[in-house]
Amino acid sequence: IKFMVKIRKLDSIEKGLDEVVKVLTPEEIQKAIGKGVSYIRKCSDPNPDSDGIKRNIDHKDSVELDKECVRKGIAPPLLTSHQYIIDKEKNNKDSENLSDVSRMLVKFSILEGELNKFIIDATDPEGPDGENINDLEKKKIFESIKKIEDKILKIKLSIDKSK
Repeated sequence: IKFMVKIRKLDSIEKGLDEVVKVLTPEEIQKAIGKGVSYIRKCSDPNPDSDGIKRNIDHKDSVELDKECVRKGIAPPLLTSHQYIIDKEKNNKDSENLSDVSRMLVKFSILEGELNKFIIDATDPEGPDGENINDLEKKKIFESIKKIEDKILKIKLSIDKSK
């Protein structure tokens, strides 16, 4: 039997579920939600099944799957999908022109430079806590990372808009 690859929209929970199946083993999925990988595959299908039913994942199961990914050191795919959906909607209301990807990449480079500086300063042996990162330094680093994540999202949204 030849399977046809189903394309999932970037701004969908189905895309997040598709990523979960790629990064978690069937055993990890079973441990996290008490259901098999076939259940996740059914929920990740963007189309109704042969009975005309579109399967949806329970929210609590999606949270447990994301937690399992985090325990494995992987970014939470369902949270990322959810955030992308919401940010895309927010972007529809924003007046900022996202068509200038080059300009956004320059801003991204500046933000990356700021993050590097915060980390270098925080781990400087002659800094306030030596090579240990204190709470204020962590706060600055996390805020800097959040700005980079926001910029990456804007770049993704801009590219996604240019269909």
